[in-house]
Amino acid sequence: MIPPMEAGRRYHVGDLRGRLMREARGMLEEGGLKQLNLRALAARTGITTGSVYHHYESKTELLGELAAGGFKELRRELEAADRAAGDGLRLRSWATGYFQFARCETALFGLMFDPEIAELAPVAEARAAALAVLHVIVGEVAIAQQRIAPPLDQITLAIWAAAHGAASLSASAPAQTNLIDDVITGLDALFRPTLPAAREAGGGG
Repeated sequence: MIPPMEAGRRYHVGDLRGRLMREARGMLEEGGLKQLNLRALAARTGITTGSVYHHYESKTELLGELAAGGFKELRRELEAADRAAGDGLRLRSWATGYFQFARCETALFGLMFDPEIAELAPVAEARAAALAVLHVIVGEVAIAQQRIAPPLDQITLAIWAAAHGAASLSASAPAQTNLIDDVITGLDALFRPTLPAAREAGGGG
């Protein structure tokens, strides 16, 4: 049997902060924000409430770290999707990856854009880093298509808004699992370059 003092020390070694994040995410997925508080988290983790406060001064701070972690996870998945994308499919892969993350991680995705949490500095920084993946893709696709001085920031925002909107609509109507396909088709049409032959045919000589 482990003496009480030694048992107490166990909670303060190793990856306790990581464990708290995992347990908090589990609580978020099971019961939403209303069920997640530091006292309940301490009980679930098997430590004292004071030990939780040693790592997080408030519930908001804990939720901010959880949301920032969500954006870091999203960024890794979007980067992996881009690496696996074939020629001409990079924007499609990004939009699909974003949409699927939102559908698979509904509770976490909601927290990531919660008005009170979204503008915390760590969350805003992690969100910007995730969106930077799309900005790079847009710039490189524009170069490949020989577009002259494209408004990269605005195009990035438009694609993000479209993918995010599709995810939000899908959340309110779960049966619309193919919604992102229609959105991507529209984006492809918007971003597809006009072929010289098509311009000549349309110009009549």
